[in-house]
Amino acid sequence: MQRLIILRYSEIHLKGSNRGFFEKCLYDNTVKAIEDIKATVEKGGARYIVKDYDAKDEKKLISRLTKVFGYNWLSVALCVENDPDKILQAVNEIKISNCTFRVTTRRADKNFPISSNEFSAMVGEIVLKNNANLKVNLDNFDKELKVDIRENGYTFLYLDSIKCVGGMPTGCAGKAICLLSGGIDSPVAIYKIAKRGAKIYAVHFHSYPYTSERAKQKVVDLAKILSQYCGKMKLYCVSFTKVQEEIHKKCDPKLMITIMRRIMMRVTEKLAHRLKCKAIVTGESLGQVASQTMEGIMSSNSVVSMPVFRPLIGDDKNDIIDVAKQIGTFDTSILPYEDCCTVFLPRNPIIKPQLDYVAKQEQNLDIEQLVKDCLKNIEIIEINP
Repeated sequence: MQRLIILRYSEIHLKGSNRGFFEKCLYDNTVKAIEDIKATVEKGGARYIVKDYDAKDEKKLISRLTKVFGYNWLSVALCVENDPDKILQAVNEIKISNCTFRVTTRRADKNFPISSNEFSAMVGEIVLKNNANLKVNLDNFDKELKVDIRENGYTFLYLDSIKCVGGMPTGCAGKAICLLSGGIDSPVAIYKIAKRGAKIYAVHFHSYPYTSERAKQKVVDLAKILSQYCGKMKLYCVSFTKVQEEIHKKCDPKLMITIMRRIMMRVTEKLAHRLKCKAIVTGESLGQVASQTMEGIMSSNSVVSMPVFRPLIGDDKNDIIDVAKQIGTFDTSILPYEDCCTVFLPRNPIIKPQLDYVAKQEQNLDIEQLVKDCLKNIEIIEINP
């Protein structure tokens, strides 16, 4: 008898003839997530099994594995041979108290000599005998002991299932480059697009010395939190100070944010081509701030030719905050260190920029040279979970 962890797929079982590709991607991500812990990962039907680990590492394994995109549920199970006596002996290890329960037996091994209902009754009798203050309730139960008798000669016994993050395995949908600020929204956008299988590269624009080193460290800390879900990633930190100074000196101040965003998008697209990314991802939500109107978004889109994904476009702020709290980025995002978007912020920004007027104002700038300078001054930070 041994303890092991059962991991159940999310959407992969729907993938038909391509299923093997997604399974391999999920397997690789699982191994990477626990690579510093001694354990074995193997496939077992439409699930993965993690075993051969030290008991002291079980909580750490559960914490890591619940964050691997592609799994719906996780269970810690006892594993024994498909022998009725050995299974019933293992049931003696099950501890439940002060609740209602039921036993559900799944007999995939049709050579097992006892029917599912009969064996559930035998198991339930032992559980009632060994644990105080229990009642059987087949319909309205607090706990369900599952007895999973498999075709491979082994049976899994488990009580609780822990919810995992779901989604698709990171990397199965290609590469995306994501704008990461120090705010609440962009980390949630990265989480959401990674959950759909994108391999993440992050780019952060900073305005040192107008913004502090602590502001940049805040973004690094956010990337580290996200890497628990997305895996290892690279953070590209771009100095944006000169760009902002030039816009401030030479353009209509009411267009400060609009022109900033357009140059950020140009820089990001150039970087995306270097990294062979297929899309740009932002944390914009329609109407949330002055630059996120339809006209503002159209203005940003007009300077790039690759797809721009906005996973939060229809989300309310409270919905975004809920996800940020759930994934652990919220407390870091609200630390009071300003990012570059707060530098030279106009009092009355234009919320419906006209493209011809924006283009006319940009003629005051050497856009091509500013973009080249940004790309020359990039600090690359390796982010590990």
